[in-house]
Amino acid sequence: MDPLPLTRIPPLVLSEVLRDVDLFVGVASIGNDPTWQDGGPGGRFQEYWTSYGFGELNQSAETRRLLLDRLIPRLAIADRCTLEGRFLHVKGDRHTYKIHLGSGNILRTPNDQYLCIVPKSNPSAPQAGYLPYEGDRMLAVILSKAMMLADDTRITDPTILSQL
Repeated sequence: MDPLPLTRIPPLVLSEVLRDVDLFVGVASIGNDPTWQDGGPGGRFQEYWTSYGFGELNQSAETRRLLLDRLIPRLAIADRCTLEGRFLHVKGDRHTYKIHLGSGNILRTPNDQYLCIVPKSNPSAPQAGYLPYEGDRMLAVILSKAMMLADDTRITDPTILSQL
């Protein structure tokens, strides 16, 4: 089969294909792996991991930011949350936290210490509640982290507590 010029591909089909490619690349990236915070062998990927985990927002994350801007005022934790730049700031009782809107990675104030909280990965598990933006798992991750951190005195997980 010969290559097809992009102008002959229906815009909706092209958009969906590019969305799938973006999803694949985003999920397959080492930037999503919290165990790579050390930069991998010899630290050679440290800059990439840091820029992916805390850098500029891609278009999906910008869309997520707009959605969070409308959604947060309706949440029970609204008084503990603010959106600033690339981060959702969450005021807990122990610390204030910054959740990156692209990666879901967390920095703990005052020294921007990395806080590793890894969501359980069971994509087949039933979703608790309705999210207004179907298909954005990272939105669910960010919201669940925000709700947990807003009430950080109730955290009982020893791995998380050791980092607080």
